[in-house]
Amino acid sequence: MILHFYFARRFFRVFLTTLLIFLAFLTLIDLVEQMRRFDSKDVSFSDIVFLTLFNAPGAIYQILPLVMILSAVSLFLTLARTSELVVTRSAGRSALVTLASPMCVAAVIGITTVTLFNPIVASTTRQYITLEQEYKSQKKNAVSIGRDGLWLRQGDENGQTVIHALSTSDDMRTLFDARFLQYNTDSQPKTRIIADEARLTSTGWQLIRAKQWSLDTSGNPEETAREIDALMLPTTLTIDNIRDSFSEPAAISIWEMDAYIEGLEEAGFSARRHKVWQQMEFARPLFLMAMVLVGASFTMRHTRFGKTGIAVLAAIMMGFGLYYVRNFAQILGENGQLPTMIAAWTPPIASILLALGLLLHMEDG
Repeated sequence: MILHFYFARRFFRVFLTTLLIFLAFLTLIDLVEQMRRFDSKDVSFSDIVFLTLFNAPGAIYQILPLVMILSAVSLFLTLARTSELVVTRSAGRSALVTLASPMCVAAVIGITTVTLFNPIVASTTRQYITLEQEYKSQKKNAVSIGRDGLWLRQGDENGQTVIHALSTSDDMRTLFDARFLQYNTDSQPKTRIIADEARLTSTGWQLIRAKQWSLDTSGNPEETAREIDALMLPTTLTIDNIRDSFSEPAAISIWEMDAYIEGLEEAGFSARRHKVWQQMEFARPLFLMAMVLVGASFTMRHTRFGKTGIAVLAAIMMGFGLYYVRNFAQILGENGQLPTMIAAWTPPIASILLALGLLLHMEDG
């Protein structure tokens, strides 16, 4: 147990060091990129710094498997150069037994990442998306899915409009039982409209069988009500805006994903992308363990055998390859070309089996 704790402590320290190095590196690169994207006359440097800090957790979260394999490579290269692995093997411990503690650390890191760090990333990602849209257009558009239907918000120089619909078509272009509440620039309601259907076109919302009330009068709003067979309202929203606003699974906590998926399906939207993301998050600890196995399978050999550089390069290339295969399987799952469970769980399981095969072949005969 003392030896297991020793290896676990060494691996955790290497992982933290590598993580902090990548975090600092990505933050500096993103800071320069944000300064390039936004005009300093409209957005201050402090705003750009906050924007960069909100984006940093999501960036490091995405490359966590690559950080894991680099940590494993660094650890086992160090142990091989100091002959600690040779002493461990001579004491009767096999390669798989030696890997038990780093694998457990990787599993704990993966579980902690999904259960604790994922909600933090979701919160910072939402804030980053909100600030980015605000700095880009200075107009606030928002989309929300709930049990009571779909909520939209659009803004322009004339004020804000809140839109509610009980359901929508599959292509998201038509809202059913839609209600529009328009506000002026002073945030005072000025018009209320209900419609049986609201179709999003290139020129705006086309309302079918609508009824409109004026709310900025001192009299009874019902006196100003009028029924209209067809009404066109301008909008700053596009179908891509609507999809992109709520189709980013990384902006949703893993603890809220079930309710969000249920709300999407009740509103008539496809939740396939979010289901795939949810299962990918559940499989993340397994994939991190696979990265440790991949790193170990190439670098547990003693340095006296030579070709250390080639072994390190092979480990990193294989890690990158498995990482992109995982992303490719995720895309296939989101497009419906693979079942959700297969797209999420096949890459980590196949990675572990492949790494185990390499390890047994190269280390244990």
